[in-house]
Amino acid sequence: MEPLESLTTAQKELYDWLADYINTKQHSPSIRQMMRAMGLKSPAPVQSRLDHLKRKGYIAWEEGQARTIRLLHSQPKGLRIVGAIAATSLVEQYDDTDVEHLDLSGMLMKPDYFALRVRGQSMIEALIDDGDTVIMERPHDQKTVKNGTIVAARVEGKTTLKYFQKKGSKITLVPGNPDRELYQPTEVKAVDVDIQGVLRAVWRSVK
Repeated sequence: MEPLESLTTAQKELYDWLADYINTKQHSPSIRQMMRAMGLKSPAPVQSRLDHLKRKGYIAWEEGQARTIRLLHSQPKGLRIVGAIAATSLVEQYDDTDVEHLDLSGMLMKPDYFALRVRGQSMIEALIDDGDTVIMERPHDQKTVKNGTIVAARVEGKTTLKYFQKKGSKITLVPGNPDRELYQPTEVKAVDVDIQGVLRAVWRSVK
């Protein structure tokens, strides 16, 4: 298969937006929606970009019928697994260059969802074990995260999966393991904690 012709910045911007929209909504957008997304006041530039994307082999569509747009290259299904998270102590920040995907076809997924592999057993009381995959949602406002929520928290460049407890200017990251000698809570200043995700589901593969 011959490599596709490269896209201009404007064409790639539209293609990336189309791919995200179609994979999320499972249908193609209207010309007006594309105009708004690209910040354009006329349909002509959108139609021109669509024509180029079609000619270069990125999409197929019937002239003048935006709702018929189809992506010609398969997109990975499901959520990106962006790395591993410790259910022990703090570990290095996950690397979001990971290209592995978790296929959750049939489940309702939101654009802010992502997945992490669990390493360790500090959350077994929450039925989260080593090797499980946790589905997380990026919080729109960290101030709305409630006490008792299980979160992916980053502290000084390292991440961990723990219960969230905030009191005043302090946050305590609490493990869910009955072995209190091995698994200790971590107390830090609230300003030093970045809540990267809030737990929404746990995926356990049965081998």
